[in-house]
Amino acid sequence: MLKRLFFLIVISGLLLTTGCIALVIGAGAGAGTFAYFDGQLSRTYEAKYDKTYEVCKSILKDLKQPILEEKTDGIQTTIKSQRTDETPMTVKVRIIDPNWTEVSVRTGFSGVWKKEISAQFHEFIAERIKK
Repeated sequence: MLKRLFFLIVISGLLLTTGCIALVIGAGAGAGTFAYFDGQLSRTYEAKYDKTYEVCKSILKDLKQPILEEKTDGIQTTIKSQRTDETPMTVKVRIIDPNWTEVSVRTGFSGVWKKEISAQFHEFIAERIKK
């Protein structure tokens, strides 16, 4: 619990010092946090990077969303996809530490983001991470 509190304090401090205003909501035990900024809905998961990355790719496959582009720098992987209605979706999977991963989902065109679809994608991730 102390580790989670420390993590939340660090993340909050980073958000405040970078000048970004974000909505941060505490979630249930082990569920991490949500942050919504600039059309991107982010959440932390208590799961290793490899598992989280594979879960995200399997969800895209199940939704029949093609991967149009994939880039990684060793810490973060960005996956660009497209929904069946041709709405763009970007999923970023980032290592926080060996047992925590952050996933950011942006759905929609610039200025016309679909937060509810991004939230649903996070629900799918949370459900599969538990398994």
